[in-house]
Amino acid sequence: MIFQKRDGVSFFQFPKLAALSDVRHAVFTRHCGYSSEPFKSLNVSFGVGDAPSNVNQNLSVVSKCMDAEDLVSANQVHGTEILIFSENSLDGLSANSAPPFVGDALVTDISKKNLVVKVADCQSVLLYDPVRQVVANVHCGWRGSIQNIIGHTIKVIEKQFACNPDNIIAGIGPSLGPCCAEFINYKSEIPRALWGYKDGSNHFDFWSLSRDQLCNAGVLNENIDLSEICTQCNTERFFSFRGEGTTGRFAVAIGLK
Repeated sequence: MIFQKRDGVSFFQFPKLAALSDVRHAVFTRHCGYSSEPFKSLNVSFGVGDAPSNVNQNLSVVSKCMDAEDLVSANQVHGTEILIFSENSLDGLSANSAPPFVGDALVTDISKKNLVVKVADCQSVLLYDPVRQVVANVHCGWRGSIQNIIGHTIKVIEKQFACNPDNIIAGIGPSLGPCCAEFINYKSEIPRALWGYKDGSNHFDFWSLSRDQLCNAGVLNENIDLSEICTQCNTERFFSFRGEGTTGRFAVAIGLK
């Protein structure tokens, strides 16, 4: 991934998305914010015990860095609900829908409506179709992975926006890596069909699973960037629930310019 700094704020970008002119995205670190320990410092979640005033200031940092007129996020519930924000939405939410939203994938074709997912070990999977000018941000923890929220999201944008998966550029963000994703109770938690992603010590490779789900949905392998950054191994840079327990959530954002 490409490390960037803008107005003193540090973030990462996926090379393939960063090379495209009509989309803006950022994987923010835990730094450059206003929160105190254990949420130090760019925590963007209101649901972890941080002071709301700190979170609002942190979201302002994200907004300024993204040149965002509108930051859109949802209450993430580890399900498969897909929220669509479109000027001409028939099945999803209209452009002037009001929060709170509940869901785990956000999709839009509206310029400067920046989609934000808040994570601390779960994956954020970014999708961009440069032909149809559609972006999506998918919150994908292990529960979302076993329900294939990635595949569901791609099917929805195919139907709603006539996207061709061949054109989609994707990025799989910093998250719990196969080095740390241990599931002692995997026999009761993870479907047998996915046990092939397990090593000999009950660790699962959800990075490879997400790549395969993208490819199975029609995304070309050469159009996928994988960060390969484990959040638990890098708590000095990212929040990690497994690594820290009580902690914040870092922001991953994408939007059309």
